[in-house]
Amino acid sequence: MPQPLADVLAEVRELLLDPGLTRAVAAGRRRGFTPSVTRAELRPVALKGGPRLQIVTDDGARPTTRNVVPGAEAAAAVDSLLAEPFGNWHVETASSTVQVRITKKGDAQIHRAAASRASSSAEHDRAKQWLLDPGDPLFEVIGGNAAKRRQIDAFLRALEATLPAELPPSLRVVDLGCGNAYLTFAAYRYLAGRGVSVQVVGVDVREDQRVRNSAVASALGCSDDVSFVAGTISAASLPFQPDLVLALHACDTATDEALARAVEWSAAWVLAAPCCHHDIAAQLKGQPAPAPFGELTRHAIMRERFADVLTDTLRASLLRLNGYKVDVVEFIDSAHTPRNLMLRARRTGAAPTSAQLSEYAALVEEWGVSPALSKMLS
Repeated sequence: MPQPLADVLAEVRELLLDPGLTRAVAAGRRRGFTPSVTRAELRPVALKGGPRLQIVTDDGARPTTRNVVPGAEAAAAVDSLLAEPFGNWHVETASSTVQVRITKKGDAQIHRAAASRASSSAEHDRAKQWLLDPGDPLFEVIGGNAAKRRQIDAFLRALEATLPAELPPSLRVVDLGCGNAYLTFAAYRYLAGRGVSVQVVGVDVREDQRVRNSAVASALGCSDDVSFVAGTISAASLPFQPDLVLALHACDTATDEALARAVEWSAAWVLAAPCCHHDIAAQLKGQPAPAPFGELTRHAIMRERFADVLTDTLRASLLRLNGYKVDVVEFIDSAHTPRNLMLRARRTGAAPTSAQLSEYAALVEEWGVSPALSKMLS
């Protein structure tokens, strides 16, 4: 049952200032209002100078951390946050969990639950399972069902494995063929949360996607750092030369276009999850397979699957020939999507060896194919 907002926030205030506080998160926004920060997290910490209440706020660009002294300073900081028009509060203490949602009418829906020590620990462990907190405001905007959270987390873990452990102070990122851009925003939120100054551009051929994604950036308060352009991958103009190129499920030769542009830009890192390998499949269909591999392409379903493998093998080989170290990995379980391979590439600038050149030449000659990426790089 809805309750007066002032009464509920007074209860939240007591919990936030109570020594038994474990963790609290404020996120989202009330209808018709926009908080000055997109998210706030509070937790007690023990420092050399004594106990403090740590407050981490995110303005959509980068997090800010303050450690305030319990008492008047903490009370003033808490009152300031409670005055922000957040749409949700989640507060955990040693004895209870309180969840508050502000309704469209400005009342408060509150749910209280007792929390044992074991359940509190389990909740903390569950939060650590995700690279992007499930309470992040991104999920308030794009939705966050279990399948989408798993895909986002799998993508971010691939991104984490690709980038160096010590990130550069700034990163310029382009997402080619970004679609509805939820992975674009996830990359931004994750990198910004690690203290990196991030500039992101999403490219998609559809103007309606540009408009929709720009509105999401505004809702998340990150439109200064995340922008979108409508255009083709091969012709899109960027305001910078990117350090990191993303191409996630770009269809057929659109993946090749993205890889070609990454090489053109000498991007330091590339993450590409290919989709729909029609080009090589059509070439295999039009000619007999070399002996003794006729059975590999005799049946349509087998030819299609082999074409997928051959296409991505040739892409990885061409990236190596152009100065990249490449890993081909499964980035999410095939139960979520059968298109679950990812090319992870890091630029080394190394010249190709004679053995690598010979292996590539023999492969395309044996199968009589002409990869789209090879033509784009020539």
